[in-house]
Amino acid sequence: MIGRLRGTLISKQPPWLLVEVGGVGYELEAPMSTIYDLPQTGKEVTLLTHYAVKEDSVALYGFLHESERTSFRNLLKVSGIGAKTALSVLSGVSTQDFARLVQAGDVVALTKIPGIGKKTAERIVVELRDRVDGLGINMPGLTAAPGAPADPAAEATVALQQLGYKPAEVTRLVQKVAASGDDAETIIRKALRAALGS
Repeated sequence: MIGRLRGTLISKQPPWLLVEVGGVGYELEAPMSTIYDLPQTGKEVTLLTHYAVKEDSVALYGFLHESERTSFRNLLKVSGIGAKTALSVLSGVSTQDFARLVQAGDVVALTKIPGIGKKTAERIVVELRDRVDGLGINMPGLTAAPGAPADPAAEATVALQQLGYKPAEVTRLVQKVAASGDDAETIIRKALRAALGS
């Protein structure tokens, strides 16, 4: 079981990361909350990981903060929620806000996250209300990585679609929030906030 990786961040293509450790490149999926806080490529990074083995696949998920990994694992225990949906939840809200929504039983706010319908939101509240204590901690300030790509809007569009948003909705959100000089991570962050009405 792989619990932590420390190595060089080779690439960031949300939600995918490539981290080289001792000459081996590990591909990981990560929530946007982690990707926002990563250093620029070429720098050293330490990630907490969740190693998932299924009948037909093996996957590795990376997190900068223990609260994110714990929330991810708790979400996977909810009936009907898989890894993609769990990543979508953590990309849409911080662990602090997620804990607050669950404790408040705010089903309506939870259903604004892609992949979360009313019944799933209700199961999250029922099954996780007793597990979110201690997760409502402040997240570090979000920092955008330097070195914006040639077309940050296009990169943001692809990332948002991979998080579960429909193409038409993604196009509308990106056009609404993108400003001149924004990098992809800034556009994604603004789009997620707009989608959740915050």
